[in-house]
Amino acid sequence: MRSIVLLVFGFVCVSDALLGFGFEQTAAIKGRLMCNGRPARDVVVKMYDKDLLFDSKMGETKTDSDGYFSMVGKGREISTVDAKVNFYHNCENSMIRCPRKFSIYLPTKYISHSSNPELVYDFHQMELAGRFPDESHDCLHR
Repeated sequence: MRSIVLLVFGFVCVSDALLGFGFEQTAAIKGRLMCNGRPARDVVVKMYDKDLLFDSKMGETKTDSDGYFSMVGKGREISTVDAKVNFYHNCENSMIRCPRKFSIYLPTKYISHSSNPELVYDFHQMELAGRFPDESHDCLHR
């Protein structure tokens, strides 16, 4: 019985992501990224819906020449989207290594159950120098 429940749950999760079932949801984020006090340009910022089996990309952008970015991510989910934002950068990184990667999760109150976000998660300014908890290097970020 337990394996049937897990199978049905797995099918719902996969069909939700692959077939577009669920409700349209959006999340918005903006801010400025700095590297040792200077604007961090061309930092890749990607938003995902964190799922049990695999994450679904909701949006992608890059920082401008002054380190600013803003993005609206869109996804479909039966339950509330669990929005994770990944940052891929080379601040204090040797060119031999793959980009540094760290993630933040948006609080649930920043998830809108509509096609337009109601609130924007604005972290204002973040310094990329130093290390973040659970930071890694990612050569193949999709």
